[in-house]
Amino acid sequence: MTPFFSSPPDLMEFKLKVWGVVKRIPPGNVATYGQVAALVQLPAGVAPQDYRAVGARWVGQAMAGSPPGVPWQRVINSQGKISLSGPSAETQRQLLEEEGVVFDGRGRVDLKKYQWQPHSS
Repeated sequence: MTPFFSSPPDLMEFKLKVWGVVKRIPPGNVATYGQVAALVQLPAGVAPQDYRAVGARWVGQAMAGSPPGVPWQRVINSQGKISLSGPSAETQRQLLEEEGVVFDGRGRVDLKKYQWQPHSS
């Protein structure tokens, strides 16, 4: 039986890796939580299938506590929407729009147009 992890075994190391990936997302681009998780090296002791199941959630937790200098606003959900609510969501949308990211009438970002392609940056 595989152990269940509610957070990465080395939480600070994981957060640092997440923030490092997010810092690479250029202005005017977005990445999804799952995309960031896929770009972070598999944490030691976590099976790949377990990581696929919880990695995006762990990225969300890391982003909730991101330090200054990490462009947190550039990480959205896989539907192209902002996952936050209230004033934080309004701030995130405003910051993205200032970078040139456009939202449709349903509050979604066109991932085909704005999703960061790491191999091209």
